[in-house]
Amino acid sequence: MSTVDPTGSSSTASQSQSSASTQQLAGNFNTFLTLLTTQLQNQDPLSPMDSNQFTQQLVEFSGVEQQINTNQNLESLISLAQGRSNADAVNYLGKSVTLSNGKGALINGSATWTYALNDAAKANTLTVSDASGKVVYSTAGALTTGVQTFNWDGKDSFGNQLPDGQYTVTLTPQAADGSAVNYAIASKGVVSQVDFTGTTAQLMIGPMEIPLTDVAALQN
Repeated sequence: MSTVDPTGSSSTASQSQSSASTQQLAGNFNTFLTLLTTQLQNQDPLSPMDSNQFTQQLVEFSGVEQQINTNQNLESLISLAQGRSNADAVNYLGKSVTLSNGKGALINGSATWTYALNDAAKANTLTVSDASGKVVYSTAGALTTGVQTFNWDGKDSFGNQLPDGQYTVTLTPQAADGSAVNYAIASKGVVSQVDFTGTTAQLMIGPMEIPLTDVAALQN
């Protein structure tokens, strides 16, 4: 088991963009302050700046300052949240996780899903799609209620062996009257790595990468 170096290029780019935004705002703040000071220094003593106008400019000056402080505080909160998320993700290493969105990992030419129909069906088609959403395999699914197991050898409808990776299974069970039958589907896998190179931590189950939000259950 291993983790990917958390100092990835995507994270660095995000921090650079945030820093650039803060610097731009601070530059606008300094420019505003310089203009206001110059205006005060060069005003006509016989016709000083209107007090209402001066007050309005001070209010704007304060608003820019508060915006800078707010941005800095938000950046600190985001950094803390990302750190907590990364720490939580590491706790998944070596654990078995359950996915309930139909996704599953094809590893060494083998993948397994379990599913259950809420009611008996008259017809049911089970479809496998690759990560791009392309249908690669389909077969008849179970028609009865109860937990069913679908073991897939990773071959498409023409018998070609497909590469390991993420695949999604969907069912289209229909009742005798043609209405759709609800179902639940799940797959399991062991988290072998955690990828920190993006903006959010991703769990690796073999060659499949998933966000923490995809995890429906966690087992030791």
